[in-house]
Amino acid sequence: MTAVIITHADEDDNPPASTPRSDRWRSLLTLLAERGTLSVVDAAAELGVSAATVRRDFTSLEQQQLATRTHGGVVATSVAYDLPAHYRSTGGGSAKDRVAQAAAAMVERGMVVGLNGGTTTTVTARAIASRQDLMSPGQESITIVTNALNIASEMVLRPHCRTVCIGGVARRESYELHGPHASRFLDDLRLDLLMLGVHSLNAKDGAMCRYLDEAGINAQMAANARRVIAVGTAEKLTGTALAQICPASSISVFITDDEADPGAVADLTEAGVHVVLV
Repeated sequence: MTAVIITHADEDDNPPASTPRSDRWRSLLTLLAERGTLSVVDAAAELGVSAATVRRDFTSLEQQQLATRTHGGVVATSVAYDLPAHYRSTGGGSAKDRVAQAAAAMVERGMVVGLNGGTTTTVTARAIASRQDLMSPGQESITIVTNALNIASEMVLRPHCRTVCIGGVARRESYELHGPHASRFLDDLRLDLLMLGVHSLNAKDGAMCRYLDEAGINAQMAANARRVIAVGTAEKLTGTALAQICPASSISVFITDDEADPGAVADLTEAGVHVVLV
């Protein structure tokens, strides 16, 4: 089955400027979740686009297993009821989205990819799952390992992703699972890549987060990864946090946006971290 990525780069030939495909899909999924069914005529009227555009969108949603085509419209699948809120992220042009896309580009087929909790890692997980070249009909082409409940709940809906959720006690602020059960589970896991979300990062103190229990699990994930890629927007380079996850020397790459402080970037580079600005 061919899947379609939700991205600004994959627009219709002549779409209305105010309704890029990613925005239309979010609107269509929201309407589907509310109504259960949606006709071409109603969708075209709601979105202010042509019926032909809606038909193409309906076909793409069906290919993504988010809806089932019917005569003249679509019916929501169980997946479609779960996803609309998740698709209401930024439209793809924010610093966080650019960071996520750059991180997702480093994933290769067959890899075991770890992700801790956080807003940037959540967007990164979606970017990985939406890569069309990683999608294989009837096959799980990548393995996602996470201690974040929200990331696991999204990834399990993707048929090409095998999802491994690290068990433990949930922290409601970040959806992250932690505790001795999570630690024992991690003892037996090895990761090709860890996409590490951080609260703060600098050359002296390394990667940091606000909670000791989360720091322990994140540190263990970093220790079990062949390569650690830290992800975060420019403000992560300012300030500190309570608990260290790992020193800067344990981080191979830090992906951030082009607003990053040049001095902080230089310090990380000198510490051996390859900094990617997007």
